[in-house]
Amino acid sequence: MLQSASEKRKRIATTLAFISIPLSGFVTDIYLPSFPSMAKGLQVEESSIQLTLTCFFISYGISQLLVGSLLDSIGRFKPAMYALVAVIITSMLIGFTNNIQLICLLRVIQGIAVSFVVVSKRAFFVDMYSGDKLKNYLSYFTIIWSCGPIIAPFLGGYLQKYFHWQANFWFLAVYALVMLVFELIYSGETIKARKRFDVARIKKDYSMALGNLNFVLGIVTLGLAYSVVMVFNIGGPFVIENGYHFNSIVTGYCTLILGFSWLVGGVIGKRLVAVDFVRKITSASAIQLLLIVTLMFIGFGYPALWCFMFFAFVIHICSGFLYNVHFTQSMLYFPEHAAMASGLLGGSVYVITSFSSFILSNTGKMVHQQDIVFRYLVVSAILSAVVWYAVKRRRTLRKVNTAIAA
Repeated sequence: MLQSASEKRKRIATTLAFISIPLSGFVTDIYLPSFPSMAKGLQVEESSIQLTLTCFFISYGISQLLVGSLLDSIGRFKPAMYALVAVIITSMLIGFTNNIQLICLLRVIQGIAVSFVVVSKRAFFVDMYSGDKLKNYLSYFTIIWSCGPIIAPFLGGYLQKYFHWQANFWFLAVYALVMLVFELIYSGETIKARKRFDVARIKKDYSMALGNLNFVLGIVTLGLAYSVVMVFNIGGPFVIENGYHFNSIVTGYCTLILGFSWLVGGVIGKRLVAVDFVRKITSASAIQLLLIVTLMFIGFGYPALWCFMFFAFVIHICSGFLYNVHFTQSMLYFPEHAAMASGLLGGSVYVITSFSSFILSNTGKMVHQQDIVFRYLVVSAILSAVVWYAVKRRRTLRKVNTAIAA
């Protein structure tokens, strides 16, 4: 058990757990600058390349819904190690194939494998820490996770420029291999008491979690906040390279900038932890919607990349802020069911995101700036509606509780 290990080993294991968190971001974003090149090299439509991303999201999201309870029963460490092996193998296979159907299948397997790694590492912190220390670590999750979207596409742009799109997946294989080696040396099992795999109990736990409307609204908000970011991830490479006529390196820099904006949003969310929750989320959602409407009007007369990136940067800050605030709060609802809550939370978010990315990919080509902005507007409007409903419900419950207390 890792709990009985030395403090030095615990610190190293905690650092490794944080390093594991951006894995899903790397698997998602590193090959975004290669989308146009993949479409040409594999001789398929743009939507087919976008489908590889949707396949990962769907399997990653659905898997997390089931993985949490399984890890509560069989443990965290060994399943995560086998999953890293699966990531290594699938990444290598993608790097050697030109069959788009096989790539989609391998991306499904990657989604399942990454879900085991990420859910086990989220549960790691709840297993190892408690109180303010746990809350402090949880508030870092979205900040650390954002390193993936920041670094991955930037690196992917150069891998595409100087090698080819396959190099992105060879890098993922090396990354997973390094993680596997260090995990085997320094980390270990963290669950204190395994729960018997009981379908009736699992059903009861899930019903309890999904019966908490605040938890469910938090999930929906997280999914929509990330969907705003996915608008650019799906359409940005094609707009930058086909609409603005820049190369993959420029795409990588643009994705790097917007990944950094997500990090900024997470940092602001952590800094404003003491500010009233309702005030924070209403302000962020309103600012985001206002910025998108402004960008839409400006885009009709001045469709310049630098102007678009300026507005998109602040728009993504708002999404990162909303995600950080809701994620920290949602993870604290059910500490006694850490992996289940983590899996349900992360899985539901990615199911929402995969659904939205599928819709975004199949609503026509994104060639011009306004194609992206219109989709920003639709997703952000839905997000704002959910936030405002959650706020209204909170205020109503507060009035009811005050009346009862009186």
